[in-house]
Formats: sequence, C-alpha cells, structure tokens
Amino acid sequence: MTVSVIESNRQDQSNARIRVPKTSELVADQIRAQIIRGELAEGDFLPPEGQLMESLGISRPTLREAFRILEAESLISVVRGSRTGAKVHKPSTELVSRYAGYVLEAQGTTIADLYQARLAIEPTVVRWLATAKGQTPGMAKLRKVLQELSVMAANGQYDEFIDSVAYFHQVLVEATGNKTLSFMNGMLLNLARTHQNDYQRRHVRSNEARFKSIQVGFKSYEKLIGLIDAGDIEGAVAHWRLHLNNANKTWTDQDEGERIVDSLR
Repeated sequence: MTVSVIESNRQDQSNARIRVPKTSELVADQIRAQIIRGELAEGDFLPPEGQLMESLGISRPTLREAFRILEAESLISVVRGSRTGAKVHKPSTELVSRYAGYVLEAQGTTIADLYQARLAIEPTVVRWLATAKGQTPGMAKLRKVLQELSVMAANGQYDEFIDSVAYFHQVLVEATGNKTLSFMNGMLLNLARTHQNDYQRRHVRSNEARFKSIQVGFKSYEKLIGLIDAGDIEGAVAHWRLHLNNANKTWTDQDEGERIVDSLR
C-alpha cells in the first residue's frame, strides 16, 4: 500500500468520526422527549435544580447548559431566583412561524407569494368538507366561530371581527382533521396576520368602510358553510376561490404585494 493511499484512508477515517454528544445535550434530549411525548404538559414545572442534579447525576453547570438549550427552543422558561423549577412549554406553531418568517424574508419572499400559497390549500380543504357535506367532527367548531362572527358583525365590532377572521380560516382547515395541513396553514396565517396588522396601521379606513367590509365578509363565510352543508362541491370551491382572490387583491393592491415579508415586527 502506497503512502498516498494510507494518508487517504486516514483522512476518510477522520471524516467518518462520530461526534459524541455533550452531557448537557443528552440531558436536554431527555427533557425535550418528555415534553414532546406529552409526559410533561404545558405549564408543568420541572423539579428544582438540586433535585434534578441528584437524580441525573450531573453538575449544576451541565444542568444549566441543558436549560439554555431548551430555553433557546422555547420549550422551557426559567425564572432566575424562583424556588420552583423551570416552566414547561409545548412546541407552538407561532414559534415555527417566526423562524419560517426569517427564512422567507431572507429569501426575498413577497407578500403576494404568501397569499398565493393560501390558494393552494383552502379550496382543496373546502372540496373535502363539501364532499363530506359538512359532517366532519371539526365542522361544529367552525359553525360556532361563524356564530361569534355574526355577533361581531351585527355590533360593528370591526377590530374583534378582523382578529377572528384568521381564526375562521384556521378552524376551516382544522375541520378536515388533517394535522399536517393545519400546521402548515397555521404558519401561513400567522405570517399573514403580521402583515395585515401592519397594513391596517398604514391604511386607516373610515368607520363606514370598516362596517361594510365586515358585513360582506360575514355573508361570504355564511354562504360557504351553507354550500358545504348542502354538498355543493363545485359551488363551494368556486365561491371560496373567488373570496380568497378578492381578499388577496385587497391585501396586495397598490404594489403592496411586492413588499418583502417582514418577520421582525
């Protein structure tokens, strides 16, 4: 075997070396797994530091490094000086949406691109719901949201109505029972809500225009539910596609759609 071949083999072996995790990473892995599996629920407290150090057989610096890892992932929060242990938090769509927003903004993603993505999800969702004639378990929750919107529209509660619109869209997708699609849609809605709040601050509307918009919006939601319940598949899909196109036009009009997604607000 030549020297060059030996050196090449050594280099391959060096590149193939397995990285041994630090003890703090292993501890963080263990606690993270308990949170994700539901063994630790939202709002639970971990045991005090001293108890954890003793049960895990680790030092205080190692435990605190594990806590820093989990805090960075927003899975726990630590109140310095508190006698209770770290507080547990479940993974959230909001957290993922924030990071997704960073990625989209770094890629130069436009507002128009964001709203266009909704057209790939919600009409398909409406087709599924109409095929089932509104008999999926999640439809009861959607009808309840519609009732709440009805009260807001009747009372002219513009701000509350607009805040609840995103929730209506969220529950609409959740009504399918598809968790993956609901998660993806939740991320899009969170990013869209950030833009919409900013848009409304920059484009103040008259009270008359605000009242008219929520009346039109509610009638559209009400019509959608009726079409779904009637099993009018093509009618429901066509109606909702038109609704989304009109809404997208509102939020992306006058070069607004060319703005880059702003995830830092």
